[in-house]
Amino acid sequence: MIETQVSKGIINTYFEKLQSNLDLDVAIVGGGPSGIVAAYYMAKAGLKVALFDRKLSPGGGMWGGAMMFNQVVIQKEAMDIINEFDINSASFNDDLFTIDSVESTSSLLYHAVHAGATIFNCYSVEDVVFKDNVVSGVVVNWTPVLREGLHVDPLNIMAKCVIDGTGHDSEICKTVARKNGIRLDTETGGVIGERSLDVIAGEEEVVKGTKEIYPGLYVCGMAASAVSGTPRMGPIFGGMLMSGKKVADMIIKRIK
Repeated sequence: MIETQVSKGIINTYFEKLQSNLDLDVAIVGGGPSGIVAAYYMAKAGLKVALFDRKLSPGGGMWGGAMMFNQVVIQKEAMDIINEFDINSASFNDDLFTIDSVESTSSLLYHAVHAGATIFNCYSVEDVVFKDNVVSGVVVNWTPVLREGLHVDPLNIMAKCVIDGTGHDSEICKTVARKNGIRLDTETGGVIGERSLDVIAGEEEVVKGTKEIYPGLYVCGMAASAVSGTPRMGPIFGGMLMSGKKVADMIIKRIK
């Protein structure tokens, strides 16, 4: 019967996909633009990469542009990335360009998957795995399970590196800090999870914060911004894209 075959097709291929991603080179937590860009470049370099996003539709805050005006502003320094992802753009002035938020987010996801990255939606990461004091994987569960407070045990995904791309909440960094009784401050004096007024931060501040902040744990995007004490960004995304590429380059160099 066709109904049974449809169900078998979904179940069999999904569990093949899940089983093939239980041991990774890189696990990315958070599916915003920086995490997606990182997934693309690492997968393109031949690394085994999976991205875990708690929402039904990965893409972070990029879909909505600003106040649901679905346009995004990009600094000229990030235009090489925009062009590599085949995203249409228009010059706004000498230093800024605009792109359509729906087209650009769709293109980021499309290119990441076609480069070889696997994206899991509706997954939440509730813990990290340590081996010899190195972050070596993530502990995942269904987002609805955690939202409803159900007592359901999670699964482990092992990885050589983990990227925190969870935005300004920097959830993975907080977990690592809590479990080790430490503060993951940087030389700038920033503290994980600091909140501040929304401002437009340049790409330099965000990219500067992109780094390995604990053995096996990297930050990118707004998580990097939070750890380095940079204020929250407005609807300008060049720094997010450049941060994703920077963390990818760092990990490719380490693993390759």
